[in-house]
Amino acid sequence: MQHFHHLTTSVKSGLFAHLPESFDASNPLDDVGAALGATLYLPATRPHLVDDLERQGARGVVSAVVCLEDAIADSQVEQAQAHTITSLGCLGQRVRVSPMTAPLIFVRVRRPEQIVDIAAGLSHPAVLAGFVLPKFTVEAGAGFLQALEQATDLIGHPLLAMPVIESPEVVHLETRHELLAGVAALLARHREIVPAVRIGATDLCAALGVRRSRELTAYDIGAVAAAIYDIVNVLGRADGSGFVISGPVWEYFADRDRLFKPQLRETPFATLPGPSLRRDLLDRDVDGLIREIVLDQANGLTGKTVVHPSHVAAVHALSVVSLEEHSDALDVVSQQARGGGVLASGYRNKMNEAGPHHAWAQRTLVRARMYGVAREHVGFVELLSALDAAGQPA
Repeated sequence: MQHFHHLTTSVKSGLFAHLPESFDASNPLDDVGAALGATLYLPATRPHLVDDLERQGARGVVSAVVCLEDAIADSQVEQAQAHTITSLGCLGQRVRVSPMTAPLIFVRVRRPEQIVDIAAGLSHPAVLAGFVLPKFTVEAGAGFLQALEQATDLIGHPLLAMPVIESPEVVHLETRHELLAGVAALLARHREIVPAVRIGATDLCAALGVRRSRELTAYDIGAVAAAIYDIVNVLGRADGSGFVISGPVWEYFADRDRLFKPQLRETPFATLPGPSLRRDLLDRDVDGLIREIVLDQANGLTGKTVVHPSHVAAVHALSVVSLEEHSDALDVVSQQARGGGVLASGYRNKMNEAGPHHAWAQRTLVRARMYGVAREHVGFVELLSALDAAGQPA
């Protein structure tokens, strides 16, 4: 897989100073976690699941989750699980016969025993990258991880685990710190199979009986924001103990009348085709999504859970590293190798401190490998316009 593979060579040449690297599930886990990008959730009941996965992979989706949990009704679980097994087998056969760009596929289960059952039923297990483990706590997580070990033995290749932190105990102040410390200790013993930890903001809101509107971000819901901050604090540390943590889901994709002003300034969209792109984004309320992605990144999160293909382009465009960021990151790493200290940015607009900025620089260089480095004067608007023109909804 490779981000932006669906753009033409000439378009990529005009956008990127350094192209994204290819990757698969066998890459170093930090690379895989950083490269997941917009992870698209699809209900396991979709009748044309194989075609959906193939089509979205061709449009630039690099990670997808087939959901057997909250996305389907309780009465549908048995039928949906059988459909998942059959669909993944069919997709695996297609990949073997005719190479295609399929996303990394995970299955979100409800119960640990489903992991073993699905692995045992797959005719082409190589198509499955791993499982998403919902409502992950120390008690529930231990069962999921044990089942994952059994499934790995069954199919003969490592299966990855993406736990979702979303249980009420994470929101509740009196239980949050103990739960997160226990989860951190549990995941540390399984570090070799965890590319990313996911945050279930919808369930976190549910524990409080609230729902954020399309004009607010998860960071505007105080108790949910506090939980996200603590998840990053405990599970996202840059001292070698942390994991890649993905941003929470953005659940809106239809427009309606606004209460507040749009959240996109006109200036970045001043030149063509910027104005029409801005109007389109505002018409579909994507400005709220864009703001939340920026806040995700500012708070140490990488990538995002999405429930609609129209969200993918914004996540990926905002993940590309600017030439200035790349230059600063290289300078920091180089200066640290020479013994540390402070130096002015080559752009003459900031100071780069080798010690304090080293972890940021390392993460930025990982992101640069996975998403590429934009050319000078190429920004979010140009990237999003290119993705829109390529046929992937912006």
